[in-house]
Amino acid sequence: MSDTRTKLMLDLQRIEKDEYQLREGEKHQDFLPLLLQYIGDPEAELRDNLIYPMFYMWIKEEKRFSEEELRRLVTVLTNEGHLFYKIGSEDDPSVFTRTFSALPIALIVQRHRQNPFLNQMDFEQLMHAMLRYYKEEKDLRGYLTEGGWAHSASHGADVFVELVQCKECSLQMLRQVLGAISGMLHNGKHIFSDEDDERMVNIVDIMIDKELLPQQEIANWISGLAECCNLPRSRSQVIARVNSKNFLRSLYFRRGHDSRENELNTILLRTESKLNRFSIS
Repeated sequence: MSDTRTKLMLDLQRIEKDEYQLREGEKHQDFLPLLLQYIGDPEAELRDNLIYPMFYMWIKEEKRFSEEELRRLVTVLTNEGHLFYKIGSEDDPSVFTRTFSALPIALIVQRHRQNPFLNQMDFEQLMHAMLRYYKEEKDLRGYLTEGGWAHSASHGADVFVELVQCKECSLQMLRQVLGAISGMLHNGKHIFSDEDDERMVNIVDIMIDKELLPQQEIANWISGLAECCNLPRSRSQVIARVNSKNFLRSLYFRRGHDSRENELNTILLRTESKLNRFSIS
């Protein structure tokens, strides 16, 4: 363990104990380079329990970062050393750097929604980066025995939940996000077992709740998830079917309380039935 890393852990533990207040002479900017350097540390204690909460408090709660600092931070978090660090690799610790770079992005977009500071070009670049990430991320593991939570699909979904609610988000972008969710569900290799479906459902739930897209368009997208049933039987096809089935169940129970959505609920149930090989109806 390097002296720098050890000192960072001790400093962050002390700051946490002091309720995230800094000592006289300390500035949040002084810690940022090391927070970014160790953002994907393989040990959950540093990555998940110390660095992310620091970003959460300083970005969301205490608003220590200026708007210009947040713009620069987005640029760093979406670069090849963070969100796209060794993108495409599987079953190695690099996933932690990618997925824990996504989490602070969600916090920054949340700040933007409250008080806009990203211009249209900034926003489009960020949306493009997240769509690319969701397409190119291949390590979709949830909880790892060594290292703790990876949760790339969930952390990316958290960013999309914020992005789709921004006024800069066009109808075309919303449709691209739905396409990205379909691609993640039909990823060909991984059945989600750590509730990533619930985090992805948050995106569609928001779209429905805030009427960001016409309900018929969302209904058509839901129906389209069952198209994988027409593919030749293979492991990839089973993964697409099971992920889609679980996703729709989560969405149904999220939205089922709303009596105004009888038509959408009917489509959810009908599509789930198509995806469910054990349905006898």
